[in-house]
Amino acid sequence: MFKGKFILGAGLYLLLVVFIFMFMQALIILLHEFMHSTVGWLIGAGNSPSGIVWGNPVTMTGWDEGVDYERLFVLGKGMTAAITGVSPLVMHALFVGCGLAFLSGDRLRGHNELYPLLYWFMTAHLMELVAYLYMRPFSGHGDTGLFARGTGLSHWWLFIVGTALLSWALWAFYSRILPRMQEIVFPDNRLGQWVLLALTSFIIFLWGSGIRVMLYVEGPQWLFGLVGILLMFFTLFRFRPGAGCN
Repeated sequence: MFKGKFILGAGLYLLLVVFIFMFMQALIILLHEFMHSTVGWLIGAGNSPSGIVWGNPVTMTGWDEGVDYERLFVLGKGMTAAITGVSPLVMHALFVGCGLAFLSGDRLRGHNELYPLLYWFMTAHLMELVAYLYMRPFSGHGDTGLFARGTGLSHWWLFIVGTALLSWALWAFYSRILPRMQEIVFPDNRLGQWVLLALTSFIIFLWGSGIRVMLYVEGPQWLFGLVGILLMFFTLFRFRPGAGCN
């Protein structure tokens, strides 16, 4: 049986994270769209970095970078469209790479107030990469579709290379960074450690990726969203607290 104080602690932290992550999610969306519009503006694909269409920061719908990609393709500027389209994914990957270096090393030891904020910031970037590289690699539109169309590369290259690199990053995240986060936030609370693991996996594989793909992606590619359910349960089993597999 879990003690009452452990249940209360886990519950209060869950509520706190919901508010924190809503802010992180809105920030990530803004970074994503501004990366599109800014890179597009710099290389001649857009009119202004501030030309984005604002949407709903909670449901993550209605957003647009304000770049006319079809016009670029008509003008024969496919590579410009590809670079503009893929630029946010490069940004997410760079943030994840930096996060792995900083959060798994000794640079932040003793900074227990900063570590959780960076943890959730990195979680949001992983969520975006999972949504595009695991679940929409064969999309004919969107960031991955624009990259494949503009470069002429096969979607399979994006899927194979992107999935391999992202899988490595996720394994490193769950095996190195998650245990340290659990130690910082819930050192003696096994229920809290479970809550942290479940919330992390839900956000990465379902909230901003699997659920969104199943609801909004048309055609058979919505089935890729089901992968999120499988991955969530896999991580809950493989990286469960006390399993000794981290």
